[in-house]
Amino acid sequence: MKIYVLGTRGIPDVAGGVETHCERLYPRLASMGMDVTVVRRRCYVSPRNEYRGVRLIDVYAPRIKSLEAMCHTLLGVFKAGIDRADVVHLHAVGPSLLAPLARLLGMKVVVTNHGHDYEREKWGRVAKAVLRMGERVGVRFANEVIAISQPIADVLESKYGRGDVTVIPNGVEPACVTEGDDYLKSIGVERGRYVLAVGRLVKEKGLHDLIMAFGKIRTKGFRLVIAGDADHRDDYSDELKAMAVEAGVVMPGYISGEPLQQLMSHSALFVLPSY
Repeated sequence: MKIYVLGTRGIPDVAGGVETHCERLYPRLASMGMDVTVVRRRCYVSPRNEYRGVRLIDVYAPRIKSLEAMCHTLLGVFKAGIDRADVVHLHAVGPSLLAPLARLLGMKVVVTNHGHDYEREKWGRVAKAVLRMGERVGVRFANEVIAISQPIADVLESKYGRGDVTVIPNGVEPACVTEGDDYLKSIGVERGRYVLAVGRLVKEKGLHDLIMAFGKIRTKGFRLVIAGDADHRDDYSDELKAMAVEAGVVMPGYISGEPLQQLMSHSALFVLPSY
């Protein structure tokens, strides 16, 4: 079976929940004998053709927040049609808007709903309307619909009458505790003497609340570390970084692998302030 994957920025080592989901999922399917191709957004990745048995194809995407996913998915669906894919797997509600086109080109469509993206504050009124339409179209035209939680499946049934949604929660890799701390030293923090948050620099992650809350704590020798960056630089991310500098917050940017493992292994407290 030939499967084309769309809706992710790319794999491997690309920031984002959908990206991590895809990086873990598709090598497992490839090891089961599936012919899997992930269509990546060229502006996020370095050239390579394969990752753990998964074929990688890089396609143009404009680095514009409101157009990036839709333009890339459109080009990717045509690419899948030319390559005579059996199945197109669309991730997230925005790319799901292209489900009818994939069906028209003769391919089966699987849609995974990772959440109601139109509820996020980063989107304007028009973008939210398009995302709502994408959810509705994806549910209607997909051969199979996957939800990552039961509440999402319940919403899809109550709003659109789709009662056959399959719930597949995201899996978690076993924790990898590391004793190394050279990365901690390089950014000026001590093991067990910092509070850690990890996430994209967008308003709904609540990182501004965390910085203000930490500033009210009188704890000598402790630091606040926020690991992550913005997909698209905007006023909020600039303001957050300025706020962090003023408060003495350590912001190493997007990290993965051993540096992230060290931060996770040795923090005194992990905080998730997401709305």
